[in-house]
Amino acid sequence: MATWLKRGASAEAKRDADRKVRDIVEAALADIEARGDEAVREMSVKFDGWDREDYRLTQAEIDACVEGLTAQERKDIEFAQAQVHNFAQIQRDSMKEVEVETLPGVTLGHKHIPVNAAGCYVPGGKYPLLASAHMSVITAKVAGVPRVITCAPPFEGKPADKIVAAQAMAGADEIYALGGIQAIGAMALGTQSIGAVDMLVGPGNAFVAEAKRQLFGRVGIDLFAGPTETMVIADETVDGELCATDLLGQAEHGPESPAILITNSEKLARDTMREVERLLEILPTADYARPAWENFGEVVVCDSYEEMRNVADDYANEHVQVMTEDPDYFLKNMTNYGALFLGPRTNVSYGDKVIGTNHTLPTKKSARYTGGLWVGKFLKTCTYQRVDTDEATTLVGEYCSRLCAMEGFAGHGEQANIRVRRYGGRNVPYAGAVEPSRETVA
Repeated sequence: MATWLKRGASAEAKRDADRKVRDIVEAALADIEARGDEAVREMSVKFDGWDREDYRLTQAEIDACVEGLTAQERKDIEFAQAQVHNFAQIQRDSMKEVEVETLPGVTLGHKHIPVNAAGCYVPGGKYPLLASAHMSVITAKVAGVPRVITCAPPFEGKPADKIVAAQAMAGADEIYALGGIQAIGAMALGTQSIGAVDMLVGPGNAFVAEAKRQLFGRVGIDLFAGPTETMVIADETVDGELCATDLLGQAEHGPESPAILITNSEKLARDTMREVERLLEILPTADYARPAWENFGEVVVCDSYEEMRNVADDYANEHVQVMTEDPDYFLKNMTNYGALFLGPRTNVSYGDKVIGTNHTLPTKKSARYTGGLWVGKFLKTCTYQRVDTDEATTLVGEYCSRLCAMEGFAGHGEQANIRVRRYGGRNVPYAGAVEPSRETVA
């Protein structure tokens, strides 16, 4: 039976916090829709202390950010972007278009059509998370999206130069120095100066995630990617220092980031808790990591791999680091997670920054029904049909006519009937049902 040595905030406390965020976001989005650029500007000044005549960066500003990179920084970004592009292209190549004759004279098919415009949010309030530029912009471009715009908040009172460089190198068509609810609202709803997009992608804080949730339907979204979550599943093949390092490596995202250890060893659990406290004394980002651990950190001791898997699936966590004697057991058996990191030689940071899989992943249990951002999120799989012969339309029309009559849909039925009359030469009463022919009679 699973035992919790440490629990995080209660579900009720989380709901109260979510409710406050929801109300703030709802009011902000209504203001942006009503007043456009004026509301966006007021929010940017209020929340980020940031104002300029036009939030879209000029080509000269963008070029200066790219040219400001050192040779090593540029090489490192290029390497990461190449990995992301390569895996995205592999995923795109796995998606095949279909066209097949299902009956004589009947052709069915589907095509993968990219959305016309995507808005990519790159978080950067506490840290300039340039990796999110790779993950969103490159993936959209591999999918074939013709217009990709990006927003990132200012960093230390100016456009985040490394984010801007990464956005440009990834292929963004428009780059805006704009953050938070105002960025999400402007991209989704459009303003006098920012053209609306068809789809929003990218991670962010609780306000960004809630804005995407409320706008879903007006635009498409990738998923609900809120504050980072991490989980370590471990046994005694690893030690407490490694587990603690991987927990804090994600807890430093911010004070609302859950970090969870699931293990079948109480000794490892307690060693890890001690190591967390030790590392928090020397971690430069402890001001963010400590409240995350104290308020949202959890430690669970289970009796078996099976119980560890069941508890992990119930959490449906964003990042799941598996460091056990048999990590493939979890690959084969887990069903709810954003991404798995298998074995002690890999870790969540590799996925976040460089290895090639996408780091925009589902949070808040949404891994129960969706995976992370990938090239397919930017593609609409649209079907088509073609009927080439009189015999085919007569055959299908007979069945359709009678099926429509079962449902009482006379207008639907007439769409079939008129074709049976014209192409099949059959006498069908108006709004009636086609009598079975020799080919279709039971």
